[in-house]
Amino acid sequence: MSARIPTLDITRFDTDREAFVAELGAAYREWGFAGIRNHGIPQAQIDAAYDVFKRFFALPDDVKKQYHVPGGGGARGYTPFGVETAKDSKHFDLKEFWHIGREIPEDSKYRDVMPPNLWPVEVPGFKEHGYGLYGALDQLGSRVLSALALHIGLPENYFVDKTNSGNSILRPIHYPPITADDIPNVRAGAHEDINLITLLVGASAAGLEVRSKQGEWVPFTSDADTIVVNIGDMLQRLTNHVYPSTTHRVTNPPGEQARQPRYSVPFFLHPNPDFLIDVLPSTITTENPKRYPEAITAQGYLEERLREIKLK
Repeated sequence: MSARIPTLDITRFDTDREAFVAELGAAYREWGFAGIRNHGIPQAQIDAAYDVFKRFFALPDDVKKQYHVPGGGGARGYTPFGVETAKDSKHFDLKEFWHIGREIPEDSKYRDVMPPNLWPVEVPGFKEHGYGLYGALDQLGSRVLSALALHIGLPENYFVDKTNSGNSILRPIHYPPITADDIPNVRAGAHEDINLITLLVGASAAGLEVRSKQGEWVPFTSDADTIVVNIGDMLQRLTNHVYPSTTHRVTNPPGEQARQPRYSVPFFLHPNPDFLIDVLPSTITTENPKRYPEAITAQGYLEERLREIKLK
């Protein structure tokens, strides 16, 4: 792992809170990225989830496509290879993926924008292990948000009632082997995430690169026991760019490594759909004047961005 993007032990949030919050906040102000270790999610739980995800992606295309929801913007179920395209990119990303969302009651006020999950009957244990990992990452994300809130002078529990019905997504991704040397596409084009924060668990191969403030691409391959957590555009907007949403990409590996598949599982932590994203007064200063005069709901912002990346 690059020594330049910090990795921090989140157990220090309980044992050495003030110092941990200061170090985490500094890492995010500089990079928009940090590694989180000692996160408490057992490796066996992560491995079991990866196993069911790999088994799904190994199914025949015609079976997988039965779980594609036309017109659903990829919100639930399967999105095939060759659809998602990074904003302003000429070429689609080299990936297929699945979306697991929050399980909510049928009579929830959010049901119209948070559809029910789909579960592939061909893969035993998919729901158990997939939604189990969803819940674990949701809890971990809440701890990270608590620390980030403290760093900018908000109450520790500021985000709790703003994310408890969040339209968060667990996205198992399969990047198939690359069989030609001259393709113009990359596995994931340079982009920023839409949501509050993203937690990336167990990337199985190198390839993630983060663009520094100096414009340099810095590789960031996490150790086995580390979850990579980065800021998304919603939190950047809410904090008036105090926490930057940093551009990142997944490059194609060289030579024979490109002939291997790559799997990764990001968790995109979103606010509740009706949460109003308005610049926090505590982040407005003479040096950093308010950058967004108008507020926007989380759902409105999400739909705007999904159109830009060809998912809507």
